[in-house]
Amino acid sequence: MSQTTTSNLLTPQQLTLGISVPHLKFSDTSELITAANKSAQYQAWIAQSEAKKAAEFGLNIHQPGFNLLTLGEPGTGRTTLMLSAMHEAAIKQKSINVPVVSDLVALYQFDANGKPLFLKLPAGAGTELKQALDQFIRNLAKELASLLDEKVKQNSLVPIQAFLNAQLNIIKTHIALIAKDKMPTHYFDLLQQDVLEYMDAWQPGSGNDGDNNLEALLSEGFFGRYRANVLVEHHPDQNAPVLYDNDPSLHSLFGGIESASEANTTLDFMRLRAGNLLRADGGTLLLHLRDILADEQNGLQILEKLHRFLRNGTLQIEDLSSSSSQGSSFVSAQATISVSVKLVLVATREDYYQLLDEKPDFFSFFPIKIEFAEKVKANAENYAAYAAFIAQKCQQFHCHHFKADAVAGLLQAMHRVEEDQTRLSTQFALLEKLMLESVTVADLRGATLVAIEDVKTAINRRYARHSYIEGHMRASIVDNELMITVHGEVVGQINGLTHIDLADASFGSPVRISANCYAGRLDVLTIDREVAMSGPTHDKGVMILQSWLHSNFAQLNPLNMTASLVFEQEYNGVEGDSASCAELFALLSSLSQLPIKQGIAVTGALNQHGEVLPVGGLNEKIEGYFRVCKDIGLDGRQGVLIPQRNKRHLMLSDEVVAAVANGQFHIATMNNVAEGILHITGHSLEEINSLAEVKLSAFKLTLEANLPKIFTK
Repeated sequence: MSQTTTSNLLTPQQLTLGISVPHLKFSDTSELITAANKSAQYQAWIAQSEAKKAAEFGLNIHQPGFNLLTLGEPGTGRTTLMLSAMHEAAIKQKSINVPVVSDLVALYQFDANGKPLFLKLPAGAGTELKQALDQFIRNLAKELASLLDEKVKQNSLVPIQAFLNAQLNIIKTHIALIAKDKMPTHYFDLLQQDVLEYMDAWQPGSGNDGDNNLEALLSEGFFGRYRANVLVEHHPDQNAPVLYDNDPSLHSLFGGIESASEANTTLDFMRLRAGNLLRADGGTLLLHLRDILADEQNGLQILEKLHRFLRNGTLQIEDLSSSSSQGSSFVSAQATISVSVKLVLVATREDYYQLLDEKPDFFSFFPIKIEFAEKVKANAENYAAYAAFIAQKCQQFHCHHFKADAVAGLLQAMHRVEEDQTRLSTQFALLEKLMLESVTVADLRGATLVAIEDVKTAINRRYARHSYIEGHMRASIVDNELMITVHGEVVGQINGLTHIDLADASFGSPVRISANCYAGRLDVLTIDREVAMSGPTHDKGVMILQSWLHSNFAQLNPLNMTASLVFEQEYNGVEGDSASCAELFALLSSLSQLPIKQGIAVTGALNQHGEVLPVGGLNEKIEGYFRVCKDIGLDGRQGVLIPQRNKRHLMLSDEVVAAVANGQFHIATMNNVAEGILHITGHSLEEINSLAEVKLSAFKLTLEANLPKIFTK
């Protein structure tokens, strides 16, 4: 008895999401640019509302130890949005008069054998001190000869003392940004004492040697002691520093010491260079975990030094490139610098959880976790935010604005990325690229506004640029090199659907799955698994299939059957459980000897109770199979059978929707095995079970009849 069903056929309207253009409430995106318009980052934050709350909370905790960990996929705005939030927090911090910005200066420490003396000064004061000391050196060099003559004539240091007092008063006058009670008077006293000691020790030489003695003082070895090395400088009105190190290394993060040749007379403290951790003191620094892990040579060392920095709150500038004893002694003699930086570490969830197992204590210094969502609900608020984002990007790039129907097309594309009619992808980087490609299409046709046809053309051109491999496979099917049948009915054979991901492109393609059943007790053998060409997820699907068979046919007696399943002409391996329904249907067809309609391809996973579970890559699978059927020849009987739970994931192309509307193709859903087998064979599961049980009984009799022969052998 043959049966057919149309109750699970989907209408063209169910195959994609139609976005109402009037509900967008604008004719083109130029209307969304107003005097009080918000930035593109502001609009993107609307779609990441929970992440924004966490970011604002973490950035407004000014106590040390509250670093931020930002998790999400690339393209979701992790870097751009966090930088915008960091700048906003810096502005707010300044508005509440939190003095956090300071200059860092390295000086010669006269009472410590020339070891660096680090001073934190108010913003701008570092540059003032440097300029004042440089002027002092020029004045000293200019007056040095006369001062020494006066010393010899008077046999006294009084003239030199008077000169130094006057010069130091000038220095203090020029560094007006330093309060009087914060003035580094101890350093000035030591500087004055050092000059006097050198002057006192100087003696004129006999004959022409006096000039040489003077030349010994007129050198960088003498004057360089009184210079200032401004490691970090800021403008007095500057907000708290916000830095992004997009190529982190030991030197860029922690600073270093410039190498010096033998002829170089630059003193050690003048060769110190600050890294971004010092430059970000009092502010925030954003890093990508991936950039650190990608440094095969120094990545682990960077993480370890970061860990120590977070634990101690101090930093020491080291000569990381030198292993000489001289460099090491200089490094070990340096003082540590107290640094207060809020780190913002951006990572994918995979990198984070992998490193969390290896260094759990490292992430204890990142208590504020910010989760960037990969998808958001499709509602009026988010649609408006995406439209405003598009408008802001049009203004930013000085390009044509988008008509409302074109915005609807971009929104549909974002639904398609997520494969969900109820969710939008937050891949704003992808949205921006598709925008610019659509603008180029509009430019080429001489339009002043981007229309829906431009968006669709851009999408089609993007597909065409990445369709070579799919086209090659489809040509092999049409030429019958890859054997796929899309007409007629065959026993024990079905078209499954594979999803091929090539990183820069993905597509679907049919694959023939065949089954044979015969008397035996080896249950279900998958040839791909036997030759180690299948993955664990596929093998799990087959074992679930086997469990369903046992519960359906062998509740009281063993399953007296051996079945073999294979993906025909598949040489690259099989993974995933999305073909488990197709494998079961092929096996049931072989058992019952009822043919399967070859025009219907099947995708769907199976559980032990016969329920059909949703699968991924659905749109690419359907469209890939449709293109195969179209090239071979549509006859109105072809289609795809999908899980009912996948219905909201459909975002099919206009071509497929039109073919369904014209009756050339169909999409049907199944909630369980019974609905699926009825659709592809026209027979109910009860009928198939009855025929299968007859076959299994015959297998049992065959085995029992051959038992004596087996034992005799």
